[in-house]
Amino acid sequence: MSRRLLLVHAHPDDESINTGATMAKYAAEGVAVTLVTCTLGDEGEILLADQAHRAADREDSLGVYRFGELTRAMAALGVADVRVLGGMDADGRARWRDSGMAGTGGNGRADAFANAGSDAVDALVEILLEVRPQVVVTYDSRGGYGHPDHIQAHRITHAAVAAAAGAGWRVSKVYSCARVLEVEQEDRDRLAALGGQAPFRAGEDDFFWAVPQWAVTTVIGAEAWVEQKSAALRAHATQVSVADQWYALSDGVGAALRGAEWFTCETGMPQRVASALETDLFAGVEL
Repeated sequence: MSRRLLLVHAHPDDESINTGATMAKYAAEGVAVTLVTCTLGDEGEILLADQAHRAADREDSLGVYRFGELTRAMAALGVADVRVLGGMDADGRARWRDSGMAGTGGNGRADAFANAGSDAVDALVEILLEVRPQVVVTYDSRGGYGHPDHIQAHRITHAAVAAAAGAGWRVSKVYSCARVLEVEQEDRDRLAALGGQAPFRAGEDDFFWAVPQWAVTTVIGAEAWVEQKSAALRAHATQVSVADQWYALSDGVGAALRGAEWFTCETGMPQRVASALETDLFAGVEL
């Protein structure tokens, strides 16, 4: 039986930022990789001046445009199976809309993904039963940095995995992607040391969105696929800026472009040897 990996992400670019090198590595190894994006990122900030007219308070066409960016990013990573949760209509709009950051007006829309009910779970169960992945990746219960759509993606993924088990397919392992506190601090220190030569600013937040190293179970060493990850991030040009081996979002805070990506095993048993981190999402999975 072949290895099958399914990732549930909230918006286009989340997959490349958090799991791009991992996706490229497994795809290159012949693993069947499926990406499910829950929304098309309609509420995102826009870094490109020539695309500013697509903003939610103007044409409101950013989501449609970002699906094209996602398609190019997945081509760079070698991932052919890309799904939009609930499908898209004839105008290229997703079933559920980007809810926007917590506390913004988009949170209250009836079609916001954060307000989706059991129909979102059902849509994901349908995909799980079709694809039959042994491993699923999404976010932790905080949604990483607290975005309502990331939190909802966590909720529906775990609900769908449980429902799929009752309907005939049991996922062996579920992971949340993780940003590691010690790694993020290292990035900040490196940027600060570069001073005026730094491509992006170091930032001053308290890393509320990161997790300590001890909370991580798994690291995927995918350094050979850094260039593919870089190409995928460049494809998301309305949302991500890339310079040398660094990238930044709309806040201009830099993060290093590295092949290593970290995860926490939330369902199933991580295969750790002594104190070392697990190094394969499929470790211990019976195929």
